[in-house]
Amino acid sequence: MLELSQNNIDDFKQFINSHNFFFIVGHKEPDGDCITSCLGIAAILDHFGKPYQLLSAGPFKRNEVIRWQEKFSAEMTFQDEAERKATGLIIADCSEIIRLGDIDGDLKGFDTFIIDHHKTSEIGGDIKGVINPDAPACAFLVQLFYEALIGSVPTDLAKILFFGICTDTGFFRFLTENSAPVFAAVSRLVADGADPRTTYREINSGKPYSTRKLLGILLGRAEKYLDGRLVVTYETLEDTKKWGLEGRDSDSLYQLMLSAKGVEAVVFLRQDTLTTCTGGFRSQDKIDVSAVAAKFGGGGHKNASGMSCNGRVETLIPQIVKEFARVM
Repeated sequence: MLELSQNNIDDFKQFINSHNFFFIVGHKEPDGDCITSCLGIAAILDHFGKPYQLLSAGPFKRNEVIRWQEKFSAEMTFQDEAERKATGLIIADCSEIIRLGDIDGDLKGFDTFIIDHHKTSEIGGDIKGVINPDAPACAFLVQLFYEALIGSVPTDLAKILFFGICTDTGFFRFLTENSAPVFAAVSRLVADGADPRTTYREINSGKPYSTRKLLGILLGRAEKYLDGRLVVTYETLEDTKKWGLEGRDSDSLYQLMLSAKGVEAVVFLRQDTLTTCTGGFRSQDKIDVSAVAAKFGGGGHKNASGMSCNGRVETLIPQIVKEFARVM
């Protein structure tokens, strides 16, 4: 269901009214959806006159989110025990504390509310929130909360939330035939002042030249597996040292690979340190890459997931291919 229940709305309002201060945080290596969702939640708290701090472990690798970096901190404001008890933690675009990354301070033990849309997320214990895997973006859920609690979205926020929805939907190319409520919601944002043409340019322009060179290397290194249905490529420590981390553009890599005839899924691995890797998985229609990501401590959506784990590229590739063979 692409909507919030009245219970969802009432629970969030009660959560806001029950605390004097809030920490708002999203996952490490934030993308556009994560950052704009946090900003949307902040706007809701502003309306209710509630103070807060925006947290992010970073790093802000994506060119399109760097402009908001100064609004976030990786260091929590100090609180004594009484202040902590009156503070609420709102987590956007993920549901696991471990995925928040290295925040200077203790995020555990707070009364917590989660707003997320990842298939592999879940709420446990006494934690409150909304996790809706049918939602195309966390920013979409934040928009619905804002409209239900406050009303029409102001122009500046409409532009921000529209940006977040566009980043996670690939500018709507990932949406299905059941997405009419999403288009209805974004049409309200456009009516409120969001500009599709400007947003597309903000997302897709201004990439560093180095990312174009790195993209060529990754394309040249790609190999086919499972009768050509799976394509795997990887980035080495040397690649990262030479071309840097600025302006990551793995989305273009996935799009180019998945456009090749017969390719149903793509894996991109990056060797982060001598002993750790991160990976991104993308697929067409029926292939559930979240099931594979979960095997390596990750998760996400059916057609877009990620992971971080110990290991080296050369040993992880055969393991990942073996897991894909089970779902393809």
